[in-house]
Amino acid sequence: MKHYLSAVLGFAIWGTFALVLKPLSAYAALDILIHRVIFAAISIAFVCFMFRRKQTFASIHYVKTISPKERVKLLINMFFSAIMLGLNWFSFIYVMNAVSVNATSLAYLICPILTTVLASLFLREKLNIGQWFAVLLSLISCLILAYGHFMDLIYSMVIALSYAIYLVLQKNTFQMDKFFTLTIHIVVSTFLLLPILTVIDTTVPKTMTFYGLVAIIAVGYTIIPLFLNIFALKGLDSSIVGTLLYLNPIISFLLAILYYKEPINTVQLIAFGMIFTAVVIFNIAYLYGRKRNMALK
Repeated sequence: MKHYLSAVLGFAIWGTFALVLKPLSAYAALDILIHRVIFAAISIAFVCFMFRRKQTFASIHYVKTISPKERVKLLINMFFSAIMLGLNWFSFIYVMNAVSVNATSLAYLICPILTTVLASLFLREKLNIGQWFAVLLSLISCLILAYGHFMDLIYSMVIALSYAIYLVLQKNTFQMDKFFTLTIHIVVSTFLLLPILTVIDTTVPKTMTFYGLVAIIAVGYTIIPLFLNIFALKGLDSSIVGTLLYLNPIISFLLAILYYKEPINTVQLIAFGMIFTAVVIFNIAYLYGRKRNMALK
């Protein structure tokens, strides 16, 4: 249950991202991104080596003692995880800034479907009929929202696929401390994104409010949710964590219409209603299947 609650809490936090992002609308998206990742890298490295030394050095010792073959597999997994995380951050901010907000919203509706399919193909995670029905319902709702916006769908696929691959890569058997693993992912991703500093306008003055909100984003909307996701994957299938990702756009959607009073059309209402229904069906089918398997044992 604690792994389930971790996934729910992580995606619920991301659903409220607009509360801290909206006040930063005067700043360029890439400017926010590079400050976010730098703050996140410094913060998580500080916590890792100051307050989690035992786990950190145990993880370093683990890397040194495993076989060369396993070490190569581990390093490849961590490097590609960092690439996928960095690509997800960059593509999300780029699309939001240069394409459309709708494309970024659509990305996190497509992501759970891709995660479920990838987990089924590469991790051999089995889904029951109810879960596949929920996936199909989700797919139909995404196609409804994407109708007439083909390029948005392409951009959304890049964002969604990068995070779906990241989630699947975290479902591994390496005996590493999850917080230390996340530290490596964030630090490496930050180094990969540093070239952004050469293209952003550094002449725009930064206020204390800017740095304060970016710090909140770095810790509260980057480190904590990602750690909760990785922790959840210790006890849940990737497909379950991927499907719970729908909580993110659902909460964002409710926040947009209830708090920010943004207009909504009938098509959006129907599509999000279908997505919410799919989430409920998927999780009921998962819990029913789990209960049935335990009874058979």
